[in-house]
Amino acid sequence: MVDNKALTTAEVMAPAELLMHYRRIIEISNQLSSTYDQMSLLKKIVSAAKELIQTETASIMLLDEATGQLRFAIASNLKPSEMEEIVIPIEGSIAGWIVTHGEPRVIEDLAKEQSHYQGVDKKIGFQSRNLLGVPMRTHKRIIGVMQAMNKRDGYRFTDDDVVTLRTLASQAAIAIENARMFQQSDFIAEMVHELRTPLAALKASTALLQRPELPEGKRSDIIGTMKSETERLITLTDDFLNVARLESGRVQLTVEVFDLQKLITESVDVVTHQATAKGIQVIVPQIDLQAEADRGKTKQVLLNLLTNAIKYNRKDGTITVGVQAQQEGEAQFLQIAVTDTGYGISREHQKNMFQKFYRVPTLENVERGTGLGLTICKHIVEAHGGRIWLESEEGVGSTFAFTIPAVEDLA
Repeated sequence: MVDNKALTTAEVMAPAELLMHYRRIIEISNQLSSTYDQMSLLKKIVSAAKELIQTETASIMLLDEATGQLRFAIASNLKPSEMEEIVIPIEGSIAGWIVTHGEPRVIEDLAKEQSHYQGVDKKIGFQSRNLLGVPMRTHKRIIGVMQAMNKRDGYRFTDDDVVTLRTLASQAAIAIENARMFQQSDFIAEMVHELRTPLAALKASTALLQRPELPEGKRSDIIGTMKSETERLITLTDDFLNVARLESGRVQLTVEVFDLQKLITESVDVVTHQATAKGIQVIVPQIDLQAEADRGKTKQVLLNLLTNAIKYNRKDGTITVGVQAQQEGEAQFLQIAVTDTGYGISREHQKNMFQKFYRVPTLENVERGTGLGLTICKHIVEAHGGRIWLESEEGVGSTFAFTIPAVEDLA
């Protein structure tokens, strides 16, 4: 449904420009087909939409299969915490109309459009002038809506814009569905593989306990093994559920302003006993900075990094927690870094550290984990719009750093 009048000749692309335009679409489509991480996919899609349609903002709203509601998956002008709080109604919204009718819509003057849902504009103080929205359709169904808003330089949306966004949305929808299926099948296969080891140990232990000639001392050892493997199973299932929730987007962030110094102190207190047992000193900064994030999940990330720094550190080593404020584009963030004096990680293995179930082969004999902790950290940090990364040198130590949003008035 196109609400604008006939397009002027100045707004129609020249043949050479149109050819370059479609070459860029093909290039982007190829990039989408080779990416299976949903957040990376979404970032590439909205960036491409802004570039190709020449708009101020672009966004993707996906249908929540559990509730049937439209929720922002990504928007170039919204923070993750703002997206979490906004639900787009199917009834009485342009995006809802697009999903229901399965057709594109162009509106040149949103101020005159009664079905324009103004909740987003009011929430972030944004002025929407015009809009192009298209359904995101897979082979079987519509999974969401892609929108491009506020055409630059005063131009109006063209027929080429509609075709371009429809093409991009179709490619994006298929790529998102493929990523979902890939992650689900890959995750299930890995999960079954990981569960086999503790289950096999429990089965073997049960068989041994049934032997009447088993010495009492050996019996106690086997019971200890069973207790350890049971605890490992519980940890594995908890981590599996955490990853599944985070990857599906069902976990909501509870954003609040909190004192970062207090959070760091609390986290260090939790691991102090573990550090003391290895003679490890933990150095904490003295700061006066306020974060604006989910406090509980930020603590979960920090505790994971601190625990890993203790596990893979040398006896009588050191862990240093560092914090600094930084600007990333127009947003203000706090960078938190955990540095250890441990074994370090080779460049070959660094690129895999945030993948599910990945463990550094050379460190497997040092400590055993689920291989999901850093994956969970990555999802939590990226849900806040932040980044997480690793810097390491073999034999020297490692630094894991991540960013979370700071309060808006941070100096």
